[in-house]
Amino acid sequence: MQLSRRLQAVADTVTKGNRVADVGCDHAYISIYLIRNDIAPKVIAMDVNKGPLKRAAENIKTYGYDRAIDTRLSDGLHSLIPGEADTILIAGMGGSLAIKILEEGFKAVEKAKELILQPQSEIYLVRKFLHQSNFAIVREQMVKEDGKYYFIIKAQPEESVKAYDREVHYQYGKLLLEQKEPLLEEFLKREQRIRNEVIKDLTANSTPKAMIRMEEVNLEMDYIKEALSYFA
Repeated sequence: MQLSRRLQAVADTVTKGNRVADVGCDHAYISIYLIRNDIAPKVIAMDVNKGPLKRAAENIKTYGYDRAIDTRLSDGLHSLIPGEADTILIAGMGGSLAIKILEEGFKAVEKAKELILQPQSEIYLVRKFLHQSNFAIVREQMVKEDGKYYFIIKAQPEESVKAYDREVHYQYGKLLLEQKEPLLEEFLKREQRIRNEVIKDLTANSTPKAMIRMEEVNLEMDYIKEALSYFA
């Protein structure tokens, strides 16, 4: 079984020896990888849909990991007992959905040793939620696959977490900016090009709605320029 570059990066972020809850496990590829490579002693593969969970169970059985991987029909973390998993892993979902899952299952979240998150959108909201929930972001990385950019966040609980002092750190990741992550610079330049085209289109359209959108895009451009200053 060969994981995609994105899933490989997500799986390799898990702390060795931790019990893992793989939320939205789909075909259980990450769950199988974690057991097969002796990263996790136990995995709970969870999904809200019966179809993917059935395929996950079939894949798990094919590899002979029935005892090491439990499959569980669950809406988010509702079926996870607090303290049952050291690592909660959520990959491939929108940021708002990931936050909703964490909020609704917070009794299990606050008992976890780490969160491994790969949100597909609204990543700045995920970063803010983590700090508001007293989870420190201890590692961030980026992966590019099939022309798409992915952000992977590792967070651990702390008694008190200091908020970032600059909004741009939430928008694009303080650790990535400080590390001068090459993929982030590439991503930012692409985003800048996209918004330049949007500004051209909006300039030719002077409706009130277009002007409101212009203000939003200009603010986004300010954050991009501030982020790019780290690479100067």
